[in-house]
Amino acid sequence: MQQVRLFFIALQFFTRLPIPRWVGFEAAWLHHASRYFPLVGLVVAAIAAGVYALTALVLPPAVAVLLSTAAGIYATGAFHEDGFADMCDGFGGGHTRERVLEIMKDSRIGAYGAIGILLLLATKVAALSSLPYTGVLAALFVAHPASRLMATALIWRMEYARAEGKAKPMAQEMRSGEFAIAACTAALPVALVAARGWIAPVALACGLLAMVLAAAWLARKCAQRLGGYTGDCLGAVQQLTEAVFYLGALAAWS
Repeated sequence: MQQVRLFFIALQFFTRLPIPRWVGFEAAWLHHASRYFPLVGLVVAAIAAGVYALTALVLPPAVAVLLSTAAGIYATGAFHEDGFADMCDGFGGGHTRERVLEIMKDSRIGAYGAIGILLLLATKVAALSSLPYTGVLAALFVAHPASRLMATALIWRMEYARAEGKAKPMAQEMRSGEFAIAACTAALPVALVAARGWIAPVALACGLLAMVLAAAWLARKCAQRLGGYTGDCLGAVQQLTEAVFYLGALAAWS
């Protein structure tokens, strides 16, 4: 029952979706809820895939993908997209660690953030629109949990860069066993997609490899510029790795 509570706490933290009242809340639960970050990704993937599956029956693929993407953003409250935009602004406009953190904390969006998030969303929509119907559904169910696993890896291996912050409660020391739970959750849809052949093995491998490389690159940038990560960095890793999975899979598929 405690594990169910931790999942619902993660769902409440990372999405707009309501949770049952009986779950309750204790601040200490947030310290261990990140193990279910990829499982939240499965929920978001189900919402996005459901919207795509329905709308693709009556609308062109590009429009169906656009509506699917919008549904995912609505479900999460643009939580991760906002982090990506803030990181673009901070890393693009700040020259010192203090200035980068200051810019990232500002709720206003600047030119770097606006351009970055528009290009990112356009990339995701264009890449998914180029995949076949089954490929889109499979890609969503792989990319959403796996990209959240990439973000969880930062919590597991890196230090939190701020003294305080929205993601601070999630940033307590993460044990290897907790990360293993997250990894197993993300691995399940990958194994299912591979077993069913919904994405060719080469395309699946290329997409996952692209995710790992992108996450490692962005984590290195965070370490160099900030000496750790922030909540915005987690959102940026999730968004970037999701996009590069679609690109890697599409490149191999083509």
